[in-house]
Amino acid sequence: MKKILTLITSLCVFAACSQEKNTEKPKEVKTSTILLADPTIFYHNGMYYLYGTTSGDIPNGEGFQVYTSSDLKDWKGPVGAQNGLALKKGDSFGDKGFWAPQVLSYKNKFYMIYTANENIATAVSDSPLGPFKSESKEPIIKTGNQIDPFVFIDEDGKKYLYYVRLTNGNRIFAAEINDDLQSIKSETLTECISGTLPWENTENTNWPVTEGPTVLKHNGLYYLIYSANDFRNIDYAVGYATSKSPLGPWEKSKNSPIISRKNTNQNGIGHGDVFWDKNQKMHYVLHTHFNESAVSPRKAGIIDIEFVGNELKAVNNSFNFLKN
Repeated sequence: MKKILTLITSLCVFAACSQEKNTEKPKEVKTSTILLADPTIFYHNGMYYLYGTTSGDIPNGEGFQVYTSSDLKDWKGPVGAQNGLALKKGDSFGDKGFWAPQVLSYKNKFYMIYTANENIATAVSDSPLGPFKSESKEPIIKTGNQIDPFVFIDEDGKKYLYYVRLTNGNRIFAAEINDDLQSIKSETLTECISGTLPWENTENTNWPVTEGPTVLKHNGLYYLIYSANDFRNIDYAVGYATSKSPLGPWEKSKNSPIISRKNTNQNGIGHGDVFWDKNQKMHYVLHTHFNESAVSPRKAGIIDIEFVGNELKAVNNSFNFLKN
């Protein structure tokens, strides 16, 4: 589960000077890793839009920032329509805990599915930069508490909402969502997975965590990509499960976790989203701990992933932080 992030800005300064004789003054090169948790990247008309649980100078009780890039290397922002925010408190359902947004293009509009007040809501905009506004001030699901929404639209046009229900652990559920993206077909509600494997609960807590679902389809199989362990745990990591149906039953991959501190050298790495670049190369955007001793503010990065047959794998040595 996400928490309000510490207000810290990361700024690393390096002096660049030649080893040869040079009368010029050393040049100062500044780099800044983008501080976002639970990130997602939406690609539209040659531009990449990066959203997530805000950090740094703006707490996640104010809304969602957005950054832009044309090449996934140089990021500008935050550049949201409202002082850097794509969605701000007041235009939304809820007034705190703005976590884990997803943005998609649907019916000639841009939709943001997001968490606030530990419930899930929908906002709409004419631009990926916002302003996104929630016409309804009601959550999509009106009973209990749930976070981390993801909408998947299948080839037959049916739409599904995947999310995390907070009940005896963080458990991933799914249901068909209606065409207005404002309510679910409750008769289809199904539990997908929970934290039952050793790698998913390395601290053996009584509240196992599976969260941050993303769903895609490949060779007729549905892939549910998720993170497990408490986000504060250095063993927070990413795995996946497969199914022949969008509502399961799901079979967890024996190769999980596919992204972890073991193959990235980053603590607390996970909870992101899949996206394809302009060359149809597949990536997973995610967050990491701030450093080896501090969890927050979490930092955003990208790792390449690929299918090898029907197995999903991370590409070795492909992890990079996002900077602006």
